[in-house]
Amino acid sequence: MSQNNTSHPAGDDGKLIDGLVDELVGCLNPDDRLQHINQAFLPKRDRVIEGIELLRQVVFPGFFDEQRVTPDNARDHIRDLLTSIHTVFYDQILQGLCYERNVTRDQAEHEGDDGCTCKARELTGKFLKTIPELRRRLTLDVKAAFDGDPAAVSTDEAIFSYPGIDAIFIQRTAHELYRLRVPLIPRIMTEVAHSETGIDIHPGAIIGNSFFIDHGTGVVVGETTTIGNNVKIYQGVTLGALSTKGGQDWRGMKRHPTIQDNVTIYPNATILGGETVIGEGCVVNGGAFLTHSVEPGHTVRIDHPQLELRAQRKNRKTKNPTNNN
Repeated sequence: MSQNNTSHPAGDDGKLIDGLVDELVGCLNPDDRLQHINQAFLPKRDRVIEGIELLRQVVFPGFFDEQRVTPDNARDHIRDLLTSIHTVFYDQILQGLCYERNVTRDQAEHEGDDGCTCKARELTGKFLKTIPELRRRLTLDVKAAFDGDPAAVSTDEAIFSYPGIDAIFIQRTAHELYRLRVPLIPRIMTEVAHSETGIDIHPGAIIGNSFFIDHGTGVVVGETTTIGNNVKIYQGVTLGALSTKGGQDWRGMKRHPTIQDNVTIYPNATILGGETVIGEGCVVNGGAFLTHSVEPGHTVRIDHPQLELRAQRKNRKTKNPTNNN
């Protein structure tokens, strides 16, 4: 029963509402993919976002905190953050596992050692243990952003304002949960980054050290993409599948390209296909469209468009035929 105190409309308006209720409730059935009736609760998006923000404070201490972090209080502050992170992620991982098995939280509490609660505790612990390595790798990403962008004033600026750093931070975090086979939450996280930055990186993508996305808007990196170390890509780059015809038949197959170390991919380049490998040290120029591999050390470019020059036409004045007499 609804718990709100909204007054119900009367007369013709009430009949309208009652008719719509009958129609909408009448179409609910177990095969309807757009409803979640009588199912376990889903993870909560706002709590996942809360977890992201707590992690951001641990990974970049002193940048996003509401209190000043000093050598004297750093240990207690980080302990408090990790405790909150454990609480948030345990709760949401448990919710994801309950959703996957379609059991309630009450049912999960009585499942024993092989149940959702024990599994959630195990996965949460494993996830927290990845945070030091996560921080180390993100430090390299920030350094790559600063070293690779002459417009960058400081690494602080990159951490605070670069959408590429934000997207990489969330993807690397989500990737650890993806590797642990946590349901739903990794994709929720990367779609939060997508909506905030315009950068769409699937949590399954494997990304090496010192990765830099310059500008970032419109970048797409597919699930089975592998990216090596010291790779730099610009806005509008797509690392995608050659074809998704067949849909779910492609699940689990290598569909997206491999980018080896020290590759630069300029704006709006498109590289497609699971067998496509861009070799070490390659440069892919803007606008290129690739569905085949490139040997190491090569530059890929498209022909320059033909430039046609025309002299500017002079404005021609039309005589007024009106007789002024």
